[in-house]
Amino acid sequence: MVIVDTPKVKSRNLDVVAEYNKVQHKNSLNFVVIGHVDAGKSTLMGRLLLDLGVYDQRLLMKNQKEADQLGKGSFALAWMMDQGVEERERGVTIDIAQNKFETDKTQFTILDAPGHRDFIPNMIAGAAQADFAVLVIDSTTGAFESGLKGQTKEHALLARSIGVTRLVIAVNKLDSKEWSRERFEEIETQMGTFLTTAGFQSKNITFVPCSGLTGDNVTHKSTSKDASWYTGPILLEALEQSTAVTRAIDGPLRLPITDVFRGGVQNPLSISGRIDSGSLQVGDTLLVVPGNNQTGVRGIEVNHEPADFAVAGQNVTIHLGDIDPAYLRTGDILCSLSEPLQSVKEFGVKVLVFSHIMPQQIDVHRGRLHVPARVSHLKALLDKASGQVSKKKPRVVKPGEVATLHIEIEGEQSIPLEKGMKIILRAGGDTLASGIVE
Repeated sequence: MVIVDTPKVKSRNLDVVAEYNKVQHKNSLNFVVIGHVDAGKSTLMGRLLLDLGVYDQRLLMKNQKEADQLGKGSFALAWMMDQGVEERERGVTIDIAQNKFETDKTQFTILDAPGHRDFIPNMIAGAAQADFAVLVIDSTTGAFESGLKGQTKEHALLARSIGVTRLVIAVNKLDSKEWSRERFEEIETQMGTFLTTAGFQSKNITFVPCSGLTGDNVTHKSTSKDASWYTGPILLEALEQSTAVTRAIDGPLRLPITDVFRGGVQNPLSISGRIDSGSLQVGDTLLVVPGNNQTGVRGIEVNHEPADFAVAGQNVTIHLGDIDPAYLRTGDILCSLSEPLQSVKEFGVKVLVFSHIMPQQIDVHRGRLHVPARVSHLKALLDKASGQVSKKKPRVVKPGEVATLHIEIEGEQSIPLEKGMKIILRAGGDTLASGIVE
Protein backbone atom coordinates (compact mmCIF):
# COMPACT_ATOMS: atom_id res chain seq x y z
CA MET A 1 0.00 0.00 0.00
CA VAL A 2 1.48 3.36 -1.04
CA ILE A 3 0.23 6.53 0.61
CA VAL A 4 0.27 9.77 -1.36
CA ASP A 5 1.08 12.93 0.62
CA THR A 6 -2.10 14.92 1.25
CA PRO A 7 -2.66 18.35 2.77
CA LYS A 8 -3.19 18.37 6.52
CA VAL A 9 -6.71 19.05 7.73
CA LYS A 10 -7.04 21.94 10.17
CA SER A 11 -8.73 21.34 13.50
CA ARG A 12 -11.83 23.36 14.40
CA ASN A 13 -10.71 23.16 18.04
CA LEU A 14 -14.13 22.05 19.19
CA ASP A 15 -14.99 21.44 22.82
CA VAL A 16 -16.05 17.91 21.91
CA VAL A 17 -17.67 17.01 25.22
CA ALA A 18 -19.76 20.21 25.19
CA GLU A 19 -20.76 19.70 21.54
CA TYR A 20 -21.72 16.08 22.21
CA ASN A 21 -23.83 17.03 25.24
CA LYS A 22 -25.79 19.62 23.22
CA VAL A 23 -27.58 16.91 21.25
CA GLN A 24 -30.10 14.41 22.58
CA HIS A 25 -28.66 11.03 21.66
CA LYS A 26 -30.35 7.67 21.42
CA ASN A 27 -29.06 5.01 23.74
CA SER A 28 -26.22 3.31 21.80
CA LEU A 29 -25.29 -0.28 22.63
CA ASN A 30 -23.03 -3.00 21.23
CA PHE A 31 -23.80 -6.63 21.87
CA VAL A 32 -21.74 -9.69 21.00
CA VAL A 33 -23.50 -12.89 19.91
CA ILE A 34 -21.75 -15.90 21.44
CA GLY A 35 -22.29 -19.62 21.89
CA HIS A 36 -21.26 -23.06 20.70
CA VAL A 37 -20.72 -23.77 17.00
CA ASP A 38 -23.99 -24.56 15.12
CA ALA A 39 -26.20 -23.07 17.87
CA GLY A 40 -27.79 -20.92 15.15
CA LYS A 41 -26.21 -17.55 16.06
CA SER A 42 -25.90 -16.15 12.52
CA THR A 43 -29.33 -17.48 11.50
CA LEU A 44 -30.94 -15.88 14.57
CA MET A 45 -29.35 -12.51 13.85
CA GLY A 46 -30.18 -12.80 10.14
CA ARG A 47 -33.83 -13.36 11.10
CA LEU A 48 -33.76 -10.34 13.44
CA LEU A 49 -32.37 -8.07 10.70
CA LEU A 50 -34.78 -9.41 8.07
CA ASP A 51 -37.86 -8.95 10.26
CA LEU A 52 -36.79 -5.43 11.25
CA GLY A 53 -36.46 -4.47 7.58
CA VAL A 54 -32.69 -3.93 7.63
CA TYR A 55 -32.50 -6.46 4.80
CA ASP A 56 -35.30 -7.25 2.36
CA GLN A 57 -36.77 -10.45 0.95
CA ARG A 58 -34.83 -10.04 -2.30
CA LEU A 59 -31.53 -10.54 -0.47
CA LEU A 60 -32.96 -13.57 1.31
CA MET A 61 -34.08 -15.05 -2.03
CA LYS A 62 -30.61 -14.39 -3.50
CA ASN A 63 -28.94 -16.05 -0.51
CA GLN A 64 -31.38 -18.95 -0.71
CA LYS A 65 -30.56 -19.57 -4.37
CA GLU A 66 -26.78 -19.47 -3.72
CA ALA A 67 -27.10 -21.63 -0.61
CA ASP A 68 -29.15 -24.24 -2.50
CA GLN A 69 -26.46 -24.41 -5.18
CA LEU A 70 -23.90 -25.30 -2.48
CA GLY A 71 -26.27 -27.76 -0.83
CA LYS A 72 -26.58 -25.47 2.21
CA GLY A 73 -30.19 -24.34 1.89
CA SER A 74 -30.66 -23.83 5.64
CA PHE A 75 -27.86 -21.24 5.70
CA ALA A 76 -29.70 -18.51 3.75
CA LEU A 77 -30.49 -16.42 6.84
CA ALA A 78 -27.02 -16.95 8.33
CA TRP A 79 -25.45 -15.56 5.15
CA MET A 80 -26.86 -12.13 5.98
CA MET A 81 -24.20 -12.11 8.68
CA ASP A 82 -21.55 -14.41 7.17
CA GLN A 83 -20.37 -12.61 4.03
CA GLY A 84 -16.98 -14.25 3.48
CA VAL A 85 -16.47 -16.93 0.81
CA GLU A 86 -14.66 -19.24 3.25
CA GLU A 87 -17.35 -18.73 5.90
CA ARG A 88 -20.06 -19.68 3.43
CA GLU A 89 -18.21 -22.71 2.08
CA ARG A 90 -17.39 -24.03 5.56
CA GLY A 91 -20.74 -23.07 7.08
CA VAL A 92 -19.16 -21.41 10.13
CA THR A 93 -18.51 -17.84 11.23
CA ILE A 94 -14.76 -17.13 11.22
CA ASP A 95 -14.33 -13.43 11.94
CA ILE A 96 -16.52 -10.84 13.67
CA ALA A 97 -19.49 -9.83 11.51
CA GLN A 98 -20.93 -6.37 12.26
CA ASN A 99 -24.44 -5.18 11.53
CA LYS A 100 -26.55 -2.32 12.83
CA PHE A 101 -30.22 -1.68 13.50
CA GLU A 102 -32.31 0.85 15.38
CA THR A 103 -35.44 0.76 17.48
CA ASP A 104 -37.36 3.76 18.81
CA LYS A 105 -35.17 3.77 21.91
CA THR A 106 -31.78 2.42 20.93
CA GLN A 107 -29.10 2.13 18.23
CA PHE A 108 -27.68 -1.40 18.28
CA THR A 109 -24.49 -2.81 16.80
CA ILE A 110 -24.39 -6.61 16.47
CA LEU A 111 -21.02 -8.31 16.80
CA ASP A 112 -21.58 -11.88 15.59
CA ALA A 113 -18.72 -13.92 17.05
CA PRO A 114 -17.46 -17.29 15.78
CA GLY A 115 -18.45 -20.33 17.86
CA HIS A 116 -15.75 -22.75 16.72
CA ARG A 117 -12.89 -23.19 19.22
CA ASP A 118 -10.33 -22.52 16.44
CA PHE A 119 -11.52 -18.90 16.30
CA ILE A 120 -11.66 -18.08 20.03
CA PRO A 121 -9.23 -15.13 19.55
CA ASN A 122 -11.77 -13.53 17.19
CA MET A 123 -14.53 -14.12 19.74
CA ILE A 124 -12.40 -12.37 22.38
CA ALA A 125 -11.97 -9.40 20.04
CA GLY A 126 -15.75 -9.16 19.61
CA ALA A 127 -16.53 -9.45 23.32
CA ALA A 128 -13.98 -6.72 24.08
CA GLN A 129 -16.16 -4.24 22.14
CA ALA A 130 -19.49 -5.33 23.68
CA ASP A 131 -21.73 -3.73 26.32
CA PHE A 132 -23.64 -6.98 26.80
CA ALA A 133 -23.89 -10.43 25.22
CA VAL A 134 -26.52 -12.62 23.60
CA LEU A 135 -25.68 -16.24 24.38
CA VAL A 136 -27.37 -18.54 21.86
CA ILE A 137 -28.11 -22.10 23.00
CA ASP A 138 -29.25 -24.96 20.76
CA SER A 139 -32.07 -26.58 22.72
CA THR A 140 -32.30 -29.75 20.60
CA THR A 141 -31.62 -33.13 22.21
CA GLY A 142 -27.90 -33.63 22.75
CA ALA A 143 -26.94 -30.25 21.27
CA PHE A 144 -27.33 -28.31 24.53
CA GLU A 145 -25.36 -30.94 26.42
CA SER A 146 -22.66 -30.96 23.73
CA GLY A 147 -22.44 -27.17 23.90
CA LEU A 148 -21.89 -27.28 27.65
CA LYS A 149 -18.81 -29.42 27.03
CA GLY A 150 -17.79 -27.11 24.17
CA GLN A 151 -17.85 -23.34 23.79
CA THR A 152 -21.10 -22.45 25.61
CA LYS A 153 -19.42 -22.28 29.02
CA GLU A 154 -16.08 -20.97 27.72
CA HIS A 155 -17.72 -18.12 25.81
CA ALA A 156 -19.76 -17.12 28.87
CA LEU A 157 -16.64 -17.17 31.06
CA LEU A 158 -14.66 -15.15 28.53
CA ALA A 159 -17.42 -12.55 28.21
CA ARG A 160 -17.62 -12.17 31.99
CA SER A 161 -13.83 -11.96 32.22
CA ILE A 162 -13.73 -9.09 29.72
CA GLY A 163 -16.30 -7.15 31.73
CA VAL A 164 -19.67 -8.15 30.24
CA THR A 165 -22.20 -8.20 33.08
CA ARG A 166 -25.53 -8.61 31.23
CA LEU A 167 -26.58 -11.71 29.30
CA VAL A 168 -29.62 -12.39 27.15
CA ILE A 169 -29.91 -16.17 26.72
CA ALA A 170 -31.63 -17.10 23.44
CA VAL A 171 -32.84 -20.69 23.88
CA ASN A 172 -32.94 -21.35 20.15
CA LYS A 173 -34.62 -24.06 18.02
CA LEU A 174 -37.21 -24.73 20.72
CA ASP A 175 -39.81 -25.13 17.94
CA SER A 176 -38.10 -28.45 17.12
CA LYS A 177 -38.94 -29.54 20.69
CA GLU A 178 -42.57 -28.44 20.20
CA TRP A 179 -41.93 -25.52 22.54
CA SER A 180 -41.37 -27.86 25.48
CA ARG A 181 -41.63 -25.91 28.73
CA GLU A 182 -39.80 -28.69 30.55
CA ARG A 183 -36.82 -28.47 28.17
CA PHE A 184 -36.70 -24.68 28.50
CA GLU A 185 -36.78 -24.82 32.31
CA GLU A 186 -34.14 -27.57 32.36
CA ILE A 187 -31.78 -25.35 30.31
CA GLU A 188 -32.71 -22.29 32.40
CA THR A 189 -31.88 -24.11 35.66
CA GLN A 190 -28.57 -25.59 34.50
CA MET A 191 -27.30 -22.43 32.83
CA GLY A 192 -28.57 -20.17 35.61
CA THR A 193 -26.61 -22.13 38.21
CA PHE A 194 -23.44 -22.07 36.13
CA LEU A 195 -23.69 -18.38 35.23
CA THR A 196 -24.25 -17.16 38.80
CA THR A 197 -21.27 -19.26 39.88
CA ALA A 198 -19.26 -17.60 37.07
CA GLY A 199 -20.03 -14.15 38.51
CA PHE A 200 -23.19 -13.03 36.68
CA GLN A 201 -26.04 -11.67 38.81
CA SER A 202 -29.36 -13.41 38.21
CA LYS A 203 -31.10 -10.02 37.75
CA ASN A 204 -28.83 -9.41 34.72
CA ILE A 205 -29.73 -12.69 32.98
CA THR A 206 -32.81 -13.05 30.75
CA PHE A 207 -33.85 -16.35 29.12
CA VAL A 208 -35.96 -16.21 25.94
CA PRO A 209 -37.33 -19.31 24.12
CA CYS A 210 -37.17 -18.63 20.38
CA SER A 211 -36.62 -19.92 16.84
CA GLY A 212 -34.25 -18.14 14.48
CA LEU A 213 -35.49 -20.17 11.53
CA THR A 214 -39.19 -19.26 11.94
CA GLY A 215 -38.80 -15.93 13.77
CA ASP A 216 -40.99 -16.93 16.73
CA ASN A 217 -40.29 -14.77 19.81
CA VAL A 218 -37.57 -12.86 17.94
CA THR A 219 -39.34 -9.66 16.82
CA HIS A 220 -42.88 -10.99 17.28
CA LYS A 221 -44.49 -13.24 19.82
CA SER A 222 -44.99 -16.85 18.83
CA THR A 223 -48.54 -17.69 17.75
CA SER A 224 -48.05 -21.41 18.44
CA LYS A 225 -50.40 -22.77 21.10
CA ASP A 226 -47.52 -24.89 22.37
CA ALA A 227 -45.60 -21.70 23.23
CA SER A 228 -48.47 -19.94 25.02
CA TRP A 229 -46.98 -20.77 28.44
CA TYR A 230 -44.21 -18.20 27.90
CA THR A 231 -45.25 -14.71 29.00
CA GLY A 232 -41.83 -13.02 29.23
CA PRO A 233 -40.17 -10.60 26.77
CA ILE A 234 -39.39 -11.57 23.19
CA LEU A 235 -35.76 -11.30 22.10
CA LEU A 236 -36.05 -7.72 20.78
CA GLU A 237 -37.68 -6.56 24.02
CA ALA A 238 -34.96 -8.26 26.07
CA LEU A 239 -32.33 -6.38 24.06
CA GLU A 240 -34.08 -3.07 24.70
CA GLN A 241 -34.20 -3.76 28.43
CA SER A 242 -30.41 -3.45 28.56
CA THR A 243 -29.64 -0.22 30.36
CA ALA A 244 -27.52 2.65 29.09
CA VAL A 245 -23.80 2.36 29.76
CA THR A 246 -21.69 5.14 31.28
CA ARG A 247 -18.96 6.20 28.85
CA ALA A 248 -15.58 7.61 29.87
CA ILE A 249 -15.89 10.60 27.54
CA ASP A 250 -13.74 12.83 29.77
CA GLY A 251 -10.91 10.27 30.00
CA PRO A 252 -7.72 10.09 27.93
CA LEU A 253 -8.21 8.94 24.33
CA ARG A 254 -7.87 5.16 23.93
CA LEU A 255 -8.90 3.74 20.55
CA PRO A 256 -7.83 0.11 19.94
CA ILE A 257 -7.47 -0.59 16.21
CA THR A 258 -9.75 -3.40 15.03
CA ASP A 259 -8.97 -3.17 11.32
CA VAL A 260 -6.60 -1.33 8.95
CA PHE A 261 -7.75 -0.86 5.36
CA ARG A 262 -7.76 1.30 2.25
CA GLY A 263 -10.90 3.45 2.42
CA GLY A 264 -10.78 4.65 -1.19
CA VAL A 265 -9.15 7.26 -3.41
CA GLN A 266 -10.16 10.11 -1.09
CA ASN A 267 -9.13 8.16 2.03
CA PRO A 268 -6.16 5.97 1.15
CA LEU A 269 -5.54 4.79 4.73
CA SER A 270 -8.24 4.14 7.31
CA ILE A 271 -8.70 2.28 10.58
CA SER A 272 -11.79 1.14 12.43
CA GLY A 273 -12.48 0.42 16.08
CA ARG A 274 -14.49 1.38 19.12
CA ILE A 275 -13.35 4.24 21.33
CA ASP A 276 -12.77 2.93 24.87
CA SER A 277 -12.37 6.36 26.44
CA GLY A 278 -11.92 10.02 25.55
CA SER A 279 -12.73 11.78 22.29
CA LEU A 280 -11.13 12.98 19.06
CA GLN A 281 -11.92 15.40 16.24
CA VAL A 282 -10.93 16.08 12.64
CA GLY A 283 -7.52 17.74 12.54
CA ASP A 284 -6.16 16.08 15.68
CA THR A 285 -2.62 14.71 15.72
CA LEU A 286 -2.58 11.34 17.47
CA LEU A 287 0.02 8.86 18.64
CA VAL A 288 0.02 5.20 17.58
CA VAL A 289 1.39 2.88 20.26
CA PRO A 290 3.46 0.78 20.69
CA GLY A 291 5.41 2.28 17.75
CA ASN A 292 5.03 5.89 19.00
CA ASN A 293 4.39 7.14 15.46
CA GLN A 294 2.29 10.27 14.92
CA THR A 295 -0.62 10.51 12.50
CA GLY A 296 -3.22 13.12 11.57
CA VAL A 297 -7.01 12.68 11.57
CA ARG A 298 -8.24 13.59 8.06
CA GLY A 299 -11.81 12.43 8.52
CA ILE A 300 -14.16 10.62 10.89
CA GLU A 301 -17.19 8.41 10.31
CA VAL A 302 -19.49 7.37 13.15
CA ASN A 303 -21.74 4.46 12.19
CA HIS A 304 -20.75 5.07 8.53
CA GLU A 305 -21.86 8.74 8.64
CA PRO A 306 -19.32 11.62 8.32
CA ALA A 307 -18.75 13.43 11.62
CA ASP A 308 -16.62 16.26 13.01
CA PHE A 309 -15.82 14.34 16.19
CA ALA A 310 -16.33 11.04 17.99
CA VAL A 311 -16.51 10.03 21.66
CA ALA A 312 -16.10 6.99 23.90
CA GLY A 313 -18.48 4.12 23.15
CA GLN A 314 -18.87 4.93 19.46
CA ASN A 315 -17.87 2.61 16.60
CA VAL A 316 -15.76 4.72 14.27
CA THR A 317 -13.81 4.74 11.05
CA ILE A 318 -10.88 7.16 11.17
CA HIS A 319 -9.24 8.34 7.94
CA LEU A 320 -5.56 8.99 8.63
CA GLY A 321 -2.71 10.84 6.97
CA ASP A 322 1.01 11.42 7.47
CA ILE A 323 1.85 7.86 8.43
CA ASP A 324 3.18 4.81 6.61
CA PRO A 325 0.74 1.87 6.79
CA ALA A 326 3.64 -0.31 7.95
CA TYR A 327 3.32 1.46 11.31
CA LEU A 328 -0.35 0.54 11.81
CA ARG A 329 -1.46 -2.90 12.99
CA THR A 330 -4.63 -4.36 14.44
CA GLY A 331 -4.27 -4.33 18.22
CA ASP A 332 -2.35 -1.03 18.25
CA ILE A 333 -3.95 1.85 20.15
CA LEU A 334 -4.49 5.46 19.09
CA CYS A 335 -4.08 7.96 21.92
CA SER A 336 -3.52 11.69 22.41
CA LEU A 337 -0.05 13.24 22.43
CA SER A 338 -0.72 14.85 25.82
CA GLU A 339 -1.77 11.60 27.57
CA PRO A 340 0.06 8.78 25.81
CA LEU A 341 -0.32 5.11 26.65
CA GLN A 342 2.88 3.39 27.73
CA SER A 343 4.18 0.19 26.13
CA VAL A 344 5.53 -2.48 28.44
CA LYS A 345 7.60 -5.66 28.20
CA GLU A 346 6.54 -6.97 31.62
CA PHE A 347 3.66 -6.32 33.98
CA GLY A 348 1.69 -7.62 36.94
CA VAL A 349 -1.86 -8.93 36.64
CA LYS A 350 -4.55 -10.13 39.04
CA VAL A 351 -6.38 -13.10 37.52
CA LEU A 352 -9.21 -15.54 38.06
CA VAL A 353 -7.86 -18.94 37.04
CA PHE A 354 -9.81 -21.46 34.93
CA SER A 355 -7.05 -24.03 34.40
CA HIS A 356 -3.86 -24.84 36.31
CA ILE A 357 -1.16 -22.17 35.95
CA MET A 358 2.51 -22.35 36.81
CA PRO A 359 5.55 -20.57 35.35
CA GLN A 360 4.98 -21.36 31.65
CA GLN A 361 4.58 -20.13 28.07
CA ILE A 362 1.25 -18.39 27.32
CA ASP A 363 -0.45 -16.02 24.88
CA VAL A 364 -1.72 -12.67 26.14
CA HIS A 365 -4.97 -11.47 24.52
CA ARG A 366 -6.35 -7.94 24.70
CA GLY A 367 -8.98 -7.26 22.05
CA ARG A 368 -7.44 -7.90 18.62
CA LEU A 369 -3.96 -8.03 20.11
CA HIS A 370 -2.43 -11.36 21.06
CA VAL A 371 1.27 -11.89 21.70
CA PRO A 372 3.47 -14.72 23.00
CA ALA A 373 4.58 -14.29 26.60
CA ARG A 374 5.45 -16.27 29.70
CA VAL A 375 4.34 -16.37 33.31
CA SER A 376 7.74 -15.68 34.88
CA HIS A 377 6.59 -16.26 38.47
CA LEU A 378 3.50 -16.58 40.65
CA LYS A 379 3.48 -13.73 43.15
CA ALA A 380 0.62 -14.63 45.49
CA LEU A 381 -2.74 -16.31 46.05
CA LEU A 382 -5.51 -13.94 47.14
CA ASP A 383 -8.52 -14.51 49.37
CA LYS A 384 -11.62 -14.13 47.14
CA ALA A 385 -13.66 -12.34 49.79
CA SER A 386 -11.12 -9.86 51.20
CA GLY A 387 -8.60 -9.63 48.36
CA GLN A 388 -5.80 -10.02 50.90
CA VAL A 389 -2.76 -12.22 50.27
CA SER A 390 -3.41 -15.76 51.57
CA LYS A 391 -0.17 -17.37 50.33
CA LYS A 392 3.01 -15.92 48.86
CA LYS A 393 4.93 -17.48 45.97
CA PRO A 394 2.72 -20.54 45.32
CA ARG A 395 4.14 -23.26 43.05
CA VAL A 396 0.87 -23.63 41.10
CA VAL A 397 -2.49 -21.88 40.92
CA LYS A 398 -5.56 -24.12 40.68
CA PRO A 399 -8.87 -23.54 38.84
CA GLY A 400 -11.18 -21.20 40.72
CA GLU A 401 -8.37 -19.46 42.61
CA VAL A 402 -7.47 -15.78 42.38
CA ALA A 403 -3.80 -14.90 42.10
CA THR A 404 -1.32 -12.22 41.12
CA LEU A 405 1.17 -13.13 38.39
CA HIS A 406 4.16 -11.53 36.74
CA ILE A 407 4.09 -11.66 32.93
CA GLU A 408 6.99 -11.10 30.53
CA ILE A 409 6.46 -10.50 26.80
CA GLU A 410 8.56 -12.77 24.59
CA GLY A 411 10.99 -11.42 21.98
CA GLU A 412 11.80 -7.79 21.27
CA GLN A 413 8.29 -6.36 21.15
CA SER A 414 6.44 -4.45 23.83
CA ILE A 415 2.67 -3.99 24.07
CA PRO A 416 0.46 -1.03 25.03
CA LEU A 417 -1.07 -1.71 28.45
CA GLU A 418 -2.06 0.31 31.50
CA LYS A 419 -3.53 -0.30 34.91
CA GLY A 420 -7.16 -1.46 34.80
CA MET A 421 -7.05 -2.99 31.30
CA LYS A 422 -8.56 -6.47 31.01
CA ILE A 423 -6.55 -9.30 29.47
CA ILE A 424 -6.96 -13.03 28.88
CA LEU A 425 -4.25 -15.69 29.17
CA ARG A 426 -4.43 -18.72 26.87
CA ALA A 427 -2.18 -21.64 25.97
CA GLY A 428 -2.53 -24.65 23.70
CA GLY A 429 -6.00 -23.57 22.54
CA ASP A 430 -7.38 -23.33 26.10
CA THR A 431 -8.25 -20.31 28.23
CA LEU A 432 -6.15 -20.40 31.40
CA ALA A 433 -7.18 -17.19 33.18
CA SER A 434 -8.48 -13.66 32.83
CA GLY A 435 -7.72 -10.59 34.82
CA ILE A 436 -6.86 -6.95 35.26
CA VAL A 437 -3.48 -5.30 34.75
CA GLU A 438 -2.10 -3.91 37.99
